[in-house]
Amino acid sequence: MDPNDLSDLWSRVFGAQPDPEPWLVVATGLAALAVTAFRPAWRIARNAITIAHEGGHGLTALLTGRTLHGIRLHSDTSGLTVSRGRPTGFGMILTAAAGYTAPPLLGLGGAWLLAADHITLLLWLATALLLALLVMIRNWYGALTVVVTCAAFLVVSAFAPAEVQAGFAYAVVWFLLLGGVRPAFELQAKRRHGHAGDSDADQLARLTHVPPLVWLLFFHVVSLCALTGGGRWLLGL
Repeated sequence: MDPNDLSDLWSRVFGAQPDPEPWLVVATGLAALAVTAFRPAWRIARNAITIAHEGGHGLTALLTGRTLHGIRLHSDTSGLTVSRGRPTGFGMILTAAAGYTAPPLLGLGGAWLLAADHITLLLWLATALLLALLVMIRNWYGALTVVVTCAAFLVVSAFAPAEVQAGFAYAVVWFLLLGGVRPAFELQAKRRHGHAGDSDADQLARLTHVPPLVWLLFFHVVSLCALTGGGRWLLGL
């Protein structure tokens, strides 16, 4: 490859892009809020939150020295991450806690990149993470979901004009921030009706001897703080 081409690629990916118009930032936020609040749309879009949730489990398992055996994503937007290692200890606690916190924290990281005008870098990083996740998917529905999501990022990153890239990136980050809040409330409702007895909060309770409600509160605090901080960055406050 020509050195000039490499330089152009480096500048394109790691350079800063112009700020989008304020109306675009607000419009993508309102669109993400509508998708999160409207139940039929949420049932479909929640697959993206599940990808981030299970990806958080998987990445944390690897970072804490556990062996990741695979990830499954299901059509009811549930998922399962299987790893092997010590059944107790700090690594297992971090792995269990990473699921519900991953989407809002990813959204917070994305908001930081967008606040620094790194729109293209965010899109390429997301594509790389999805490709890495695809290697660990162990069922056809999960593979299809990740492939479709990755293809959307790849097409926008490679072929869309700058305005479309900006709108897509802001919509994704807003959705991670807003959509990252709802699952903890859904889990709380399920537990109130006697369901989800083996949820992440219950697993963490068994690992730490801290009540599940405390872990639910932790999930709420992380997601709401990420939404507050990320929203301020996106809006330039």
